[in-house]
Amino acid sequence: MSEQISQQEAALLLRQGEDILVLCHEKPDGDTIGSGTALCAALAGLGKRVALACSDPIPDKYRYMGFERFLYRNFTPKMIVAVDVADAALLGNRLGEYKDQVDLCIDHHGSNRAYAKKCWVEGGLSATCEMIYRLVRELGCEMTTQIAACCYTGISTDTGCFRYSSVTPATHRIAAEILEFGVDGADINRRMFECKSRSRLAVELAVLSTIEYYCEGKCAVITVTRDILEQCGAVESELEGIPPIPKQIEGVEVGITIREREDCCRISLRTGETLDASAVCALFGGGGHIRASGCTIPGTPAQAKAALIAAVEGLLSNREQD
Repeated sequence: MSEQISQQEAALLLRQGEDILVLCHEKPDGDTIGSGTALCAALAGLGKRVALACSDPIPDKYRYMGFERFLYRNFTPKMIVAVDVADAALLGNRLGEYKDQVDLCIDHHGSNRAYAKKCWVEGGLSATCEMIYRLVRELGCEMTTQIAACCYTGISTDTGCFRYSSVTPATHRIAAEILEFGVDGADINRRMFECKSRSRLAVELAVLSTIEYYCEGKCAVITVTRDILEQCGAVESELEGIPPIPKQIEGVEVGITIREREDCCRISLRTGETLDASAVCALFGGGGHIRASGCTIPGTPAQAKAALIAAVEGLLSNREQD
Protein backbone atom coordinates (compact mmCIF):
# COMPACT_ATOMS: atom_id res chain seq x y z
CA MET A 1 0.00 0.00 0.00
CA SER A 2 1.49 3.32 -1.06
CA GLU A 3 1.81 6.08 1.54
CA GLN A 4 0.99 9.66 0.49
CA ILE A 5 3.51 12.11 1.91
CA SER A 6 4.15 15.85 1.90
CA GLN A 7 6.91 17.99 0.43
CA GLN A 8 8.58 18.21 3.83
CA GLU A 9 8.45 14.44 4.30
CA ALA A 10 9.87 13.88 0.82
CA ALA A 11 12.76 16.20 1.63
CA LEU A 12 13.47 14.34 4.87
CA LEU A 13 13.42 11.01 3.04
CA LEU A 14 15.94 12.27 0.49
CA ARG A 15 18.22 13.76 3.16
CA GLN A 16 18.35 10.32 4.79
CA GLY A 17 18.86 8.46 1.51
CA GLU A 18 22.13 7.24 0.03
CA ASP A 19 23.13 5.92 -3.43
CA ILE A 20 20.00 7.34 -5.04
CA LEU A 21 18.84 6.30 -8.52
CA VAL A 22 16.43 8.75 -10.19
CA LEU A 23 14.17 7.31 -12.90
CA CYS A 24 12.50 9.20 -15.77
CA HIS A 25 9.63 7.99 -17.93
CA GLU A 26 10.08 6.50 -21.39
CA LYS A 27 9.86 8.87 -24.38
CA PRO A 28 11.39 11.56 -22.16
CA ASP A 29 10.14 15.13 -22.30
CA GLY A 30 11.31 18.37 -20.75
CA ASP A 31 9.50 17.84 -17.46
CA THR A 32 10.80 14.37 -16.62
CA ILE A 33 14.36 15.18 -17.76
CA GLY A 34 14.29 18.59 -16.09
CA SER A 35 12.96 17.08 -12.85
CA GLY A 36 15.45 14.22 -12.86
CA THR A 37 18.50 16.32 -13.70
CA ALA A 38 17.61 19.09 -11.24
CA LEU A 39 17.05 16.56 -8.44
CA CYS A 40 20.32 14.76 -9.20
CA ALA A 41 22.25 18.04 -9.23
CA ALA A 42 20.68 19.15 -5.95
CA LEU A 43 21.39 15.84 -4.21
CA ALA A 44 24.94 15.76 -5.57
CA GLY A 45 25.37 19.21 -4.04
CA LEU A 46 24.49 17.66 -0.69
CA GLY A 47 27.25 15.09 -1.17
CA LYS A 48 24.96 12.25 -2.24
CA ARG A 49 25.97 9.65 -4.82
CA VAL A 50 23.27 9.83 -7.50
CA ALA A 51 22.46 8.52 -10.97
CA LEU A 52 19.83 9.24 -13.63
CA ALA A 53 18.24 6.59 -15.83
CA CYS A 54 15.76 6.51 -18.70
CA SER A 55 14.64 3.62 -20.92
CA ASP A 56 14.97 5.72 -24.08
CA PRO A 57 17.77 7.95 -25.34
CA ILE A 58 17.44 11.54 -24.17
CA PRO A 59 17.16 13.96 -27.13
CA ASP A 60 20.19 16.12 -27.80
CA LYS A 61 18.15 19.31 -27.46
CA TYR A 62 18.14 18.79 -23.67
CA ARG A 63 21.93 18.45 -23.48
CA TYR A 64 22.35 22.00 -22.13
CA MET A 65 20.76 20.86 -18.86
CA GLY A 66 23.81 18.72 -18.09
CA PHE A 67 22.03 15.39 -17.60
CA GLU A 68 24.94 13.40 -19.09
CA ARG A 69 27.13 13.67 -16.01
CA PHE A 70 24.57 11.67 -14.02
CA LEU A 71 24.01 8.84 -16.50
CA TYR A 72 25.39 5.32 -16.12
CA ARG A 73 26.90 5.66 -12.65
CA ASN A 74 28.16 2.28 -11.49
CA PHE A 75 26.64 1.62 -8.06
CA THR A 76 23.89 -0.51 -6.57
CA PRO A 77 21.08 1.88 -5.58
CA LYS A 78 19.88 1.93 -2.01
CA MET A 79 17.03 4.30 -2.84
CA ILE A 80 15.01 4.64 -6.05
CA VAL A 81 13.05 7.77 -6.96
CA ALA A 82 10.73 8.23 -9.95
CA VAL A 83 9.97 11.73 -11.24
CA ASP A 84 6.99 12.69 -13.43
CA VAL A 85 6.08 8.99 -13.81
CA ALA A 86 2.34 8.44 -13.26
CA ASP A 87 2.44 4.67 -13.82
CA ALA A 88 5.27 2.17 -13.32
CA ALA A 89 4.58 0.88 -16.83
CA LEU A 90 5.80 4.24 -18.16
CA LEU A 91 9.31 3.46 -16.95
CA GLY A 92 9.68 1.37 -20.11
CA ASN A 93 11.24 -2.01 -20.77
CA ARG A 94 14.85 -1.16 -19.94
CA LEU A 95 13.91 -0.04 -16.42
CA GLY A 96 11.34 -2.79 -15.90
CA GLU A 97 13.37 -4.37 -13.10
CA TYR A 98 12.65 -1.32 -10.92
CA LYS A 99 8.87 -1.23 -11.37
CA ASP A 100 8.19 -2.76 -7.95
CA GLN A 101 11.16 -1.16 -6.20
CA VAL A 102 10.40 2.57 -6.35
CA ASP A 103 10.78 4.08 -2.88
CA LEU A 104 9.52 7.57 -3.72
CA CYS A 105 7.45 8.95 -6.59
CA ILE A 106 7.30 12.71 -7.19
CA ASP A 107 4.58 13.56 -9.70
CA HIS A 108 1.98 16.13 -10.77
CA HIS A 109 -0.48 13.77 -12.51
CA GLY A 110 -3.84 13.38 -10.81
CA SER A 111 -4.08 9.93 -12.40
CA ASN A 112 -0.96 8.68 -10.60
CA ARG A 113 -1.27 4.94 -9.88
CA ALA A 114 0.36 5.12 -6.43
CA TYR A 115 2.81 2.35 -7.33
CA ALA A 116 5.70 3.59 -5.18
CA LYS A 117 6.20 2.86 -1.49
CA LYS A 118 5.79 6.59 -0.81
CA CYS A 119 4.20 9.13 -3.13
CA TRP A 120 4.35 12.90 -3.11
CA VAL A 121 1.71 13.72 -5.72
CA GLU A 122 0.15 17.13 -6.34
CA GLY A 123 -2.30 16.55 -9.17
CA GLY A 124 -3.24 19.55 -11.23
CA LEU A 125 0.06 21.42 -11.00
CA SER A 126 1.46 22.60 -14.30
CA ALA A 127 4.60 20.45 -14.09
CA THR A 128 6.55 18.17 -11.79
CA CYS A 129 9.36 20.74 -12.07
CA GLU A 130 7.20 23.11 -10.00
CA MET A 131 7.47 20.56 -7.20
CA ILE A 132 11.18 19.95 -7.76
CA TYR A 133 11.92 23.68 -7.55
CA ARG A 134 10.15 23.86 -4.19
CA LEU A 135 11.84 20.64 -3.06
CA VAL A 136 15.31 21.99 -3.82
CA ARG A 137 14.54 25.04 -1.69
CA GLU A 138 13.16 22.75 1.05
CA LEU A 139 16.35 20.68 1.00
CA GLY A 140 18.41 23.83 1.50
CA CYS A 141 20.47 23.14 -1.62
CA GLU A 142 22.19 25.87 -3.58
CA MET A 143 19.91 26.94 -6.44
CA THR A 144 22.47 26.97 -9.22
CA THR A 145 21.77 28.32 -12.69
CA GLN A 146 21.86 24.74 -13.98
CA ILE A 147 19.22 23.52 -11.53
CA ALA A 148 17.06 26.57 -12.20
CA ALA A 149 17.33 26.05 -15.98
CA CYS A 150 16.21 22.43 -15.60
CA CYS A 151 13.15 23.51 -13.59
CA TYR A 152 12.29 26.27 -16.07
CA THR A 153 12.53 23.83 -18.97
CA GLY A 154 10.10 21.39 -17.38
CA ILE A 155 7.58 24.09 -16.54
CA SER A 156 7.78 25.75 -19.96
CA THR A 157 7.51 22.53 -21.99
CA ASP A 158 4.67 21.05 -19.93
CA THR A 159 2.65 24.26 -20.21
CA GLY A 160 3.22 24.83 -23.93
CA CYS A 161 5.23 27.94 -23.08
CA PHE A 162 2.73 29.00 -20.39
CA ARG A 163 -0.34 28.67 -22.66
CA TYR A 164 -2.25 25.81 -20.99
CA SER A 165 -5.04 26.05 -18.45
CA SER A 166 -2.86 24.30 -15.85
CA VAL A 167 -0.84 27.52 -15.48
CA THR A 168 -1.62 29.34 -12.23
CA PRO A 169 -0.35 32.50 -10.57
CA ALA A 170 1.98 30.25 -8.56
CA THR A 171 3.42 28.88 -11.81
CA HIS A 172 4.29 32.38 -12.96
CA ARG A 173 5.73 33.30 -9.57
CA ILE A 174 8.03 30.25 -9.62
CA ALA A 175 9.07 30.99 -13.20
CA ALA A 176 9.87 34.58 -12.22
CA GLU A 177 11.96 33.40 -9.27
CA ILE A 178 13.82 30.98 -11.52
CA LEU A 179 14.76 33.76 -13.94
CA GLU A 180 16.36 35.61 -11.03
CA PHE A 181 19.03 32.88 -10.92
CA GLY A 182 20.39 33.86 -14.32
CA VAL A 183 18.34 31.50 -16.48
CA ASP A 184 17.95 32.60 -20.10
CA GLY A 185 14.25 31.85 -20.52
CA ALA A 186 14.13 33.28 -24.03
CA ASP A 187 16.88 30.94 -25.23
CA ILE A 188 15.27 27.90 -23.60
CA ASN A 189 11.92 28.68 -25.20
CA ARG A 190 13.58 29.19 -28.57
CA ARG A 191 15.28 25.78 -28.29
CA MET A 192 12.08 24.06 -27.18
CA PHE A 193 9.50 25.66 -29.45
CA GLU A 194 11.18 27.27 -32.45
CA CYS A 195 13.97 24.89 -33.49
CA LYS A 196 12.99 21.88 -35.60
CA SER A 197 15.10 19.42 -37.55
CA ARG A 198 14.36 18.91 -41.22
CA SER A 199 13.11 15.39 -40.49
CA ARG A 200 10.78 16.72 -37.76
CA LEU A 201 9.40 19.31 -40.19
CA ALA A 202 8.88 16.58 -42.79
CA VAL A 203 6.87 14.54 -40.27
CA GLU A 204 4.70 17.54 -39.47
CA LEU A 205 3.99 18.09 -43.16
CA ALA A 206 3.16 14.40 -43.65
CA VAL A 207 0.78 14.07 -40.70
CA LEU A 208 -1.15 17.18 -41.73
CA SER A 209 -2.30 15.21 -44.77
CA THR A 210 -3.72 12.49 -42.48
CA ILE A 211 -6.21 14.76 -40.66
CA GLU A 212 -9.72 13.33 -40.41
CA TYR A 213 -12.78 14.91 -38.79
CA TYR A 214 -15.50 13.19 -36.77
CA CYS A 215 -18.38 14.11 -34.48
CA GLU A 216 -19.57 16.91 -36.77
CA GLY A 217 -16.10 18.43 -36.82
CA LYS A 218 -15.69 18.47 -33.05
CA CYS A 219 -13.05 15.74 -33.16
CA ALA A 220 -9.90 15.73 -35.32
CA VAL A 221 -7.50 12.80 -35.70
CA ILE A 222 -3.96 12.68 -37.06
CA THR A 223 -1.93 9.51 -37.52
CA VAL A 224 1.83 9.09 -37.37
CA THR A 225 2.54 5.74 -39.02
CA ARG A 226 5.80 3.85 -38.94
CA ASP A 227 6.03 4.41 -42.69
CA ILE A 228 5.90 8.19 -42.18
CA LEU A 229 8.75 8.05 -39.69
CA GLU A 230 10.82 5.89 -42.02
CA GLN A 231 10.16 8.02 -45.09
CA CYS A 232 11.01 11.22 -43.22
CA GLY A 233 14.09 9.75 -41.57
CA ALA A 234 12.71 10.71 -38.16
CA VAL A 235 12.75 9.02 -34.77
CA GLU A 236 10.20 8.89 -31.95
CA SER A 237 12.01 11.55 -29.92
CA GLU A 238 11.26 14.10 -32.66
CA LEU A 239 7.48 13.76 -32.23
CA GLU A 240 7.28 16.07 -29.22
CA GLY A 241 5.04 18.96 -30.22
CA ILE A 242 2.98 16.91 -32.69
CA PRO A 243 0.03 15.98 -30.36
CA PRO A 244 -1.27 19.55 -29.89
CA ILE A 245 -1.76 20.01 -33.67
CA PRO A 246 -5.30 18.59 -34.14
CA LYS A 247 -6.69 20.52 -31.15
CA GLN A 248 -5.37 23.77 -32.67
CA ILE A 249 -7.92 23.54 -35.49
CA GLU A 250 -10.82 25.97 -35.15
CA GLY A 251 -13.98 24.30 -33.87
CA VAL A 252 -12.22 21.13 -32.68
CA GLU A 253 -12.94 20.13 -29.08
CA VAL A 254 -11.07 16.81 -29.09
CA GLY A 255 -7.69 16.36 -30.78
CA ILE A 256 -6.37 12.81 -31.15
CA THR A 257 -2.88 11.81 -32.24
CA ILE A 258 -2.28 8.14 -33.05
CA ARG A 259 1.34 6.96 -33.15
CA GLU A 260 1.78 3.53 -34.66
CA ARG A 261 4.15 1.09 -32.99
CA GLU A 262 5.00 -2.50 -33.82
CA ASP A 263 1.97 -4.15 -32.22
CA CYS A 264 0.01 -1.27 -30.71
CA CYS A 265 -0.73 2.44 -30.97
CA ARG A 266 0.27 5.17 -28.56
CA ILE A 267 -2.50 7.74 -28.16
CA SER A 268 -2.21 11.41 -27.19
CA LEU A 269 -5.45 13.26 -26.47
CA ARG A 270 -6.03 17.00 -26.12
CA THR A 271 -9.43 18.44 -25.19
CA GLY A 272 -11.15 21.77 -24.63
CA GLU A 273 -13.14 22.91 -21.64
CA THR A 274 -16.08 20.55 -22.15
CA LEU A 275 -14.48 17.09 -22.13
CA ASP A 276 -12.10 15.36 -19.71
CA ALA A 277 -9.18 13.87 -21.69
CA SER A 278 -8.18 11.64 -18.77
CA ALA A 279 -11.71 10.15 -18.66
CA VAL A 280 -11.40 9.08 -22.29
CA CYS A 281 -7.93 7.59 -21.82
CA ALA A 282 -8.98 5.86 -18.60
CA LEU A 283 -11.34 3.73 -20.70
CA PHE A 284 -8.20 2.23 -22.28
CA GLY A 285 -6.09 1.94 -19.14
CA GLY A 286 -4.36 5.29 -19.53
CA GLY A 287 -4.57 8.65 -17.85
CA GLY A 288 -2.94 12.02 -17.39
CA HIS A 289 -4.50 15.46 -17.10
CA ILE A 290 -7.98 16.84 -17.72
CA ARG A 291 -6.88 18.58 -20.92
CA ALA A 292 -3.99 16.31 -21.99
CA SER A 293 -3.79 12.55 -21.51
CA GLY A 294 -2.49 9.39 -23.13
CA CYS A 295 -2.99 5.66 -23.41
CA THR A 296 -1.90 2.63 -25.39
CA ILE A 297 -4.32 0.60 -27.52
CA PRO A 298 -3.41 -2.79 -29.03
CA GLY A 299 -3.83 -3.26 -32.77
CA THR A 300 -3.55 -1.16 -35.90
CA PRO A 301 -4.12 2.61 -36.24
CA ALA A 302 -7.50 1.90 -37.87
CA GLN A 303 -8.59 -0.28 -34.95
CA ALA A 304 -7.38 2.26 -32.40
CA LYS A 305 -9.14 5.09 -34.22
CA ALA A 306 -12.44 3.20 -34.32
CA ALA A 307 -12.31 2.51 -30.59
CA LEU A 308 -11.42 6.10 -29.74
CA ILE A 309 -14.08 7.66 -31.94
CA ALA A 310 -16.73 5.41 -30.39
CA ALA A 311 -15.62 6.48 -26.90
CA VAL A 312 -15.52 10.18 -27.77
CA GLU A 313 -18.92 10.03 -29.49
CA GLY A 314 -20.40 8.39 -26.39
CA LEU A 315 -18.99 11.02 -24.03
CA LEU A 316 -20.01 13.92 -26.26
CA SER A 317 -23.51 12.46 -26.56
CA ASN A 318 -23.80 12.08 -22.79
CA ARG A 319 -22.64 15.66 -22.32
CA GLU A 320 -25.30 16.98 -24.70
CA GLN A 321 -28.03 15.03 -22.90
CA ASP A 322 -27.06 16.43 -19.48
